[in-house]
Amino acid sequence: MDDSQLLRYARHLMLDEIGIEGQQKIMSSRVLVVGVGGLGSPAAAYLAAAGVGQLVLVDDDQVELSNLQRQILHTTGRIGQSKVESARQALHDLNPEPLIECHARRLDGPGLLELAKDADVVLDCTDNFITRHHINRACVALKKPLVSGAAIRFDGQVAVYDLRHDDATCYACLFDPSDNLAPDNCATLGVFAPLVGIIGSMQAAEALKLLVGMPAGLDGRLLQFDARTMQWHAMQVHKNPQCQVCGLAQA
Repeated sequence: MDDSQLLRYARHLMLDEIGIEGQQKIMSSRVLVVGVGGLGSPAAAYLAAAGVGQLVLVDDDQVELSNLQRQILHTTGRIGQSKVESARQALHDLNPEPLIECHARRLDGPGLLELAKDADVVLDCTDNFITRHHINRACVALKKPLVSGAAIRFDGQVAVYDLRHDDATCYACLFDPSDNLAPDNCATLGVFAPLVGIIGSMQAAEALKLLVGMPAGLDGRLLQFDARTMQWHAMQVHKNPQCQVCGLAQA
C-alpha cells in the first residue's frame, strides 16, 4: 500500500481483526452486487469505501424520482440514467480506487454463473424471488458465499449462506422455489427509507468479514428486523436434505 492508501484505510489497519493483511485481501477481492437500489446503494457504498478491488454491479433499471426516497447512490440530476452507471459515478466520487464493472441488464441463470464464477462474495440486493433463486442456484453451483438481504414495509432480514461448505444452508432451503409467492417489491407495498440502509449496511459488513477471513456472524442464521419496534429476532437455519437446489437429490 502507498502512503495515500495507508491514510485512507487507517481505521481498518488499526483493527487487529483486519490490519494490513486483511486490508490487502479486501483490496485484491472481487465482489458481485446484484441490484443497486435500496439495499445495493449502502452495500456498494461501504464496499467501495472499504477498498474492495473490483465491484461488479448488476441492475437493469433506470433511476426514477420515486427511487430517491431511499436509494442513496442516485441523485435528482441522474434521473433517467441507468442505475449501474449512476452508481459508478457515485462510487468513483467516494473512492476512485476500486475497478467498477457495470451490467445494465437482467441476468438469468447462465449470465449469473458467468459473473459469479470469479467473485469472492456475492450480494443479493434484489427485490424479487425469481432473481433471488437464480442467484442462489449460481452460488450453490459455484460454491460461492452469498449474503442475502431483503426489506419491505418496516420489515427487513439478512442472512449469510457460506456455500463453500458442504453442510451450508442455501436460500432455497428456507424459501422453496416452487412456492407461488406474491411479488414483494416496494413499488406495490412500500418501504421505510432507513430500513434499506440498515439491512444493506449489514450485508456490506458480513461481506467484508468474509473477505478478510473473519467468521460471518450470520452464517447459518436468519436475522429479522422490525423497524416499528426496533427489535431484532434471530433464528438458526439448517440445511434441508430435500432442498431442490442443494439437497441430497442434487448431489
